[in-house]
Amino acid sequence: MRIRLMSVGLALAIAGATAPAHAASFDCNKARTPDEFAICGNPSLSLLDTEMGALWFSYSRIPMMMGSNGARHDDAQQFLADRGQCGRSVACLTQLYKRRNADLRKGIVDALGRLTLE
Repeated sequence: MRIRLMSVGLALAIAGATAPAHAASFDCNKARTPDEFAICGNPSLSLLDTEMGALWFSYSRIPMMMGSNGARHDDAQQFLADRGQCGRSVACLTQLYKRRNADLRKGIVDALGRLTLE
C-alpha cells in the first residue's frame, strides 16, 4: 500500500513538473496570434481567460429564446475579433477580459432569472 501511494505521489509530482506554469482556456502550445501569445505569457491574463472560459461554458448551456442563441454566438465572435485587435497589449486585453467576464456573469444571472420566472 505504501509503495502504491509513493507511486501515485511520484506520478503527480512528475505531472505537475511538466505542466505549464499557467494555462489558458485554450492550448498554449497551439498559440499562433499575438493575443494568444500574450495570454499564455502572462499569468494574470491567463487567469482572466480561464475564468472567461468557465463563464462561457456555463452561459452557453443555458437555454435561450429563439434568436438569442445566435446573438450569444455573435457576441463570442466579436469578443475574439476585439481580442485580436488588442494584439500583445496587456492593458487592452485585461480591460477586454474584465468587461467580457462581467457581461457573461450578467448574462448568466439574467438568463437564470428569466428561467425561474417562466
